[in-house]
Amino acid sequence: MTTTVASQIDVAGQVLDLVRAVAGGQAEAEVAVDRQDLALTRFANSYIHQNVADSTTTVRLRLHLDGRTTSGATTLTDTHALRELVQRTVDACRVCPPDPGWPGLAPPAPLVGTGNVDEATANASPADRAMRVRAFVDAAGGLLTAGYCKTVHWTGAFANSAGQSVSGGCTAAAMDGIARTGTSDGVSRLAAVRLADLDGAVLGARAAAKARAAQDPVELPPGRYEVVLEPTAVADVLQCLAMYGFNGKAVNERRSFVAFGEQQFDPSVTLVDDPLSADAVGLPFDPEGTPKRRLVLVDRGVTRTVAYDRRTAAEAGTESNGHAMADSAPWGTFPTSIGFVTSGGAKPTEVEGPATDSATAALVANVKRGLLVSDNWYTRVLDPRTLVMTGLTRNGVWLIENGEVTRPVLNFRFTQSYPQALAPGAVLGIGSHPLTQPSSWGLACTMAPALHLASWNYTGGASG
Repeated sequence: MTTTVASQIDVAGQVLDLVRAVAGGQAEAEVAVDRQDLALTRFANSYIHQNVADSTTTVRLRLHLDGRTTSGATTLTDTHALRELVQRTVDACRVCPPDPGWPGLAPPAPLVGTGNVDEATANASPADRAMRVRAFVDAAGGLLTAGYCKTVHWTGAFANSAGQSVSGGCTAAAMDGIARTGTSDGVSRLAAVRLADLDGAVLGARAAAKARAAQDPVELPPGRYEVVLEPTAVADVLQCLAMYGFNGKAVNERRSFVAFGEQQFDPSVTLVDDPLSADAVGLPFDPEGTPKRRLVLVDRGVTRTVAYDRRTAAEAGTESNGHAMADSAPWGTFPTSIGFVTSGGAKPTEVEGPATDSATAALVANVKRGLLVSDNWYTRVLDPRTLVMTGLTRNGVWLIENGEVTRPVLNFRFTQSYPQALAPGAVLGIGSHPLTQPSSWGLACTMAPALHLASWNYTGGASG
């Protein structure tokens, strides 16, 4: 089994040697070898009910031979398994249809960094995660709790027959939990490179405060409301903008809202994808071996660029910016470290009530009448071209009147274009301190502040 970056580099080189032996020197080949050590501690009804760990090494080979392209993978790294991987990939390539759009291999290029690795997180024990779960449960003050705490250590190596050879690693930790009363839930989530940055007591107290403040909600009629979206809700907005909008394949196929050089967002909005920041999760190169770099997706409201791999970049007449994925072909490429550029400032202090940090509370103070929303949930695309989404609120909604939260509200269904919600004049305020939120896309994260928006379209309530 591959256990170190050095041995992963050796495996990649071994596969390239086997390709030369089986397919000859005309074959173009790239090999990615990565190992993920994932550990997950789950809790429900305020006690831990599952602790699992998985370590998997994956070898992926992509081959271009005689104008045809195919790929294969294995989780075995002995010589026999690697030889079988090469042979079946070569055999498959010879019967594949021609690939006239093959963009070629990534040329040799240096990395900017080797990735963010925290050794304590890489070596975290079940007891380390359980300690944070215990703190979360205790801080909830007797409310029922549920959620998870996880750690990941990812190392990878890449080599191709054009001479590119790179390696790196990263760690990630995340905690996501709810506290529950008889009539309400409160949520708290946070992701980090370091497990030490996750304070279970702070997260548990935040979830409990929101749950207590959301008890016995009232129903309001559907309609357009001014809103303050908390970071947990803004994370969904960012992830959907990234996946369906700032996606090179979607742009090339004209099913994205993106219009380069146009003022599509409010001038207060600057969005970046920064996989090289100190808080970013992921390897410093993509599965094609292209080094990752910081992208300014939106600059003061003007859309500038999107995520490309080599194929989508070639189709667009530009260069890859290091955003290939193992499944880029069907899904396309999208930013995985997306976030707002904000005014910064000191870390927000905790406050009482549903707006559980001072950065969110400052936005609430500017709302005459609107809603404070914790979470967007179960969101789905209705129209990818305009990115109209439908979904539900969850884990707490409150009415804001004259700058104060006055009462909890039952959940809504919404139908809303996300770009329209951030359009010129629609963004009334951006929280000063983004929180790193975990993603449902695996090793990805979003840097999400709270947002004060002029309008959000709620199309249904508890009664329909």
